[in-house]
Amino acid sequence: MVSDTRWLNQVAWDEQGLVPAIAQDYESGEVLMFAWMNREALEQTAASGEAVYWSRSRRKLWHKGEESGHIQRVHELRIDCDNDVVLLRIEQVGGIACHTGRRSCFFQKYLTDEGWQTVDGVLKDPAAIYGKAKQDGEHNHD
Repeated sequence: MVSDTRWLNQVAWDEQGLVPAIAQDYESGEVLMFAWMNREALEQTAASGEAVYWSRSRRKLWHKGEESGHIQRVHELRIDCDNDVVLLRIEQVGGIACHTGRRSCFFQKYLTDEGWQTVDGVLKDPAAIYGKAKQDGEHNHD
């Protein structure tokens, strides 16, 4: 358990007390997802070694994988030059980061004159992961 939490004071929290957090595969460098963290989420992430986020839609802490089992083991925490974005270099357990059953939440690509197109397939049906269909929504990964 990390007892000295002064390092959290160096984070440039926004007016809601949040900081953007990017989850990146620690081996490949692939960006898997984006979410938000509050102070408690970042502190719990550092202490437990597993990603904990703040769900803005549910207004509560969200331990990634609490429903799906697709936890994120944190290998490294970084912060950007302005101290206002956190980067989690993680191992994605089960290989699925997105609530849609895909490896990454960034599965849509802009194709000229065609708009956004899905370019990465579903690895596992969300109904099989969660026991019911999940609707696309704001960071409803779990």
